[in-house]
Amino acid sequence: MLDYLIVGSGLAGISFAEVALKNNKTILLIDDESQNSSKVAGGLYNPVILKRFSEVWNAKQQLVLMNDFYSQVENKLKTKFNFQMPILRKFFSIEEQNNWFAASDKINLEPFLSTKLISKKFNGIDSPYDYGEVLHTGYVNTALLLEKYKQYLIENSLLLNETFESNDIEFLDPGIKYKNIQARHIVFAEGFGLHKNPFFNYLPLDGTKGELFIIKAPNLDLDVIVNTSVFILPLGNDLFKVGATYNWYDKTAEPTEEGKKELLERIREIITCDFEIVKHFGGVRPTVADRRPIIGTHEAYKSLHILNGLGTRGVMLGPALALILFNHIEKGDPIDQEADIKRFHKRYLKALIYSRPQDHKK
Repeated sequence: MLDYLIVGSGLAGISFAEVALKNNKTILLIDDESQNSSKVAGGLYNPVILKRFSEVWNAKQQLVLMNDFYSQVENKLKTKFNFQMPILRKFFSIEEQNNWFAASDKINLEPFLSTKLISKKFNGIDSPYDYGEVLHTGYVNTALLLEKYKQYLIENSLLLNETFESNDIEFLDPGIKYKNIQARHIVFAEGFGLHKNPFFNYLPLDGTKGELFIIKAPNLDLDVIVNTSVFILPLGNDLFKVGATYNWYDKTAEPTEEGKKELLERIREIITCDFEIVKHFGGVRPTVADRRPIIGTHEAYKSLHILNGLGTRGVMLGPALALILFNHIEKGDPIDQEADIKRFHKRYLKALIYSRPQDHKK
């Protein structure tokens, strides 16, 4: 009997897989690659929500766990994924400068917002009001991370490339049986695919579509991440990742002309040099209206667990939430009420009234 059957091999799934393996647990992942949000993500990590000048939820703890996690995975896979890089917020007015300094005086933001303005001039960007620097920032090359980690899983016979069929679950005492696989626990880390999950689809996972570009701009001299209405991330060889849009209605992963137009308008507000679009891609982020993740154990089926709702901050949230969920399952440690699916207990009860998961074999 396996310890964990993990459904999904995005950032959430591989984070939990790595935590379980580190604790000498046996695992198997199942994924049909129907969800691509982790692969096409910007990958930035930033402890401050710059739009509202507020600290990211549990940012200090997440940063420590994140850096340890990616360092260990880099050593394991002998590949560099985590790149520390300053994020500069371009100011468009004196008022924005003043708002920055007011935010930097807040106790919870003081460790993350530098009070020294950055006046460096980057070719291709006009910045008459300078920049503010966010500390402890960078990005994870999520596409490379997922590629190398899946390769590791395949080499060790730990990944099945197929669609998970919830109706094939049989409940044992203890654990579950799925086709010819027996496991103590299932962890669902399906991202936006949660909507097809009959056990957890009562949870309010909204999904927010994001579109991004890879552009080529030979005259853009930039060795930091610039963040305004979009981010511009240097990739090397005159290539830059630029994003992202937020669409709450379109739930497809296909790039659109509407998204393209929006990104082009925002890019031209920031850079003054010529550029060409090399690639245009999109994905649906697993977001929740209250901006908190959704993790925990099913109220009726104690072998079923969920790790989802990482939204736009998967590279920070994934490692920390995986550890929290693992310790909850193995040790009974409590989950923060703000993240625990128990906060949606009323929704669960309502779902029981109107529809129940299909009866399963015992």
